[in-house]
Amino acid sequence: MVTTTHSPIIEKAAGAGGPSYSAEFLRVKAMAERGVANAQHSLGFMYFNGQGVEQNFELAAAWYRQAANAGLEHAQYNLGVMYQKGQGVDLDYQEAAHWYQLAAEQGYAAAQYNLGWLYAKGQGIEANTERAMYWFSKAAEQGDAGAQNNLGMMYDTGKGVPQDFRQAIMWYRKAAEQGYARAQFNLALRYENGQGVAQDPGQALSWFRKAAEQGYAAAQFNLALRYDKGEDVAQDSEKAVKWYTLAAQQDHVSSQFNLGLIYDNGHGVPRDEQKALQWYRRAAEQGHAAAQNNLGLRYAHGQGVPQDYVEAEQWFRRSAEQGFPAAQHHLGALYENGQGVVQDQQEAIFWYRKAADQGHLRAQFDLGLRYEAGQGVPQDYRKAMGWYLRAAEQDYVAAQYMLGLLFDNEAGPAPDTVRANEWYRKAAEQGHTLAQFTLALRYDNGQGLPRDFGAALAWYLKAARQGHARAQLNAGLMFMWGQGAAADVEQAYRLLAMAERGGAPGAAKYLQQCAARMDATSLALARSRPELLTLA
Repeated sequence: MVTTTHSPIIEKAAGAGGPSYSAEFLRVKAMAERGVANAQHSLGFMYFNGQGVEQNFELAAAWYRQAANAGLEHAQYNLGVMYQKGQGVDLDYQEAAHWYQLAAEQGYAAAQYNLGWLYAKGQGIEANTERAMYWFSKAAEQGDAGAQNNLGMMYDTGKGVPQDFRQAIMWYRKAAEQGYARAQFNLALRYENGQGVAQDPGQALSWFRKAAEQGYAAAQFNLALRYDKGEDVAQDSEKAVKWYTLAAQQDHVSSQFNLGLIYDNGHGVPRDEQKALQWYRRAAEQGHAAAQNNLGLRYAHGQGVPQDYVEAEQWFRRSAEQGFPAAQHHLGALYENGQGVVQDQQEAIFWYRKAADQGHLRAQFDLGLRYEAGQGVPQDYRKAMGWYLRAAEQDYVAAQYMLGLLFDNEAGPAPDTVRANEWYRKAAEQGHTLAQFTLALRYDNGQGLPRDFGAALAWYLKAARQGHARAQLNAGLMFMWGQGAAADVEQAYRLLAMAERGGAPGAAKYLQQCAARMDATSLALARSRPELLTLA
């Protein structure tokens, strides 16, 4: 960070009764040409700012140089800034360091601060954290807020000095109390994390707010997060959007992405696909991997934009190459299906594996499917089982069910009915319909489990609730025959009617048998009010 203020020693403002800038320029120019250093510096200032004369950086630098050569620290500093920024002179960090050094040795705080930065970054001079620390300390002791903040950061990170959170806090506070936004933000983080100071969410919030109100984007983002999640403040989506927007307009990429999510999901604001797309795109163009992935999804699904797999592939690839696992999986799916790219099973496997190695559950599952089927890879049940297992152990329900099937498979790598049932149960307890139906069959037939009609009926009913026609049929038969529960022909009729509508083989025949057992009143009630089905 460079201080860029160009302050003249002689500065007169136009106003009632005072000289105009043009007249002042002529007066100062005459003095400068007579060799008055302060006037030379002020003339440089006037050329730099176009005050009383047309702006001209080259002439500004020339007059600053004359004053600087005369030893005027203000001019030495301003000339250093011009070399550091390449204004009116060729950019030259070595020259910048030279002029800052001369001003700094005269005690000029802003030059000491900028010289500290050059030492810290190794620009124009060899990087030297000890010298950076020395010059930051000199400026900080004179009350330079930027230097005080940088000292705090050096103590915070242990860069150039032993790490000392208390010293960091002291310097952050000195700068923060002068209104220096970055120090206010850093102080807020320390109160938030309890580093060097007792953890205090209220103080953290207060300092985040002070920095945010000065336009510091990172603080605005942190404040928005709190309103978004209701942390340390009452949840307030309107205020969250306000602070995210202020930060996003300064190209704060995480704020842009979060705004995209908010408008995408309608979280506290009306859902707006176009605003979501706008903010995802702005974040994506800055390289935000999750935003790139979400933008790819928009193009893949034609959501808010015309469907375009070629465009989707480009955004998925940019995200995937940053290592974002969801994008790697999506890119793999494009290659698998030949969408926006030439179909290539090997490339699909490559990207699935990239995502799977990072723990992406769907990618692990998809790799398991491909090894089991021999699609794009040699068929290998053991590798299939390995990938299913990695996903299943993280409660990926489809993988749990497929593990059950693999352990059930006599041709599989390790047939084991008991383990099959364990995985079916895990999937069933998460609501997997086929696993619920399979577990019910196991209890019904006593396959690897003690025969238990009550347990069978309970699992059939869970699957029946989710529309599984064969589960509806079997549950209906159990109620009709009184297996697992007391016989209940009305309940049986309703279940069998559902099974018939779902196309379960034999349901129509059993429905007729059930109807034959019912009196006219019960049958009419069951037919007129099928929605009254109550599943135990």
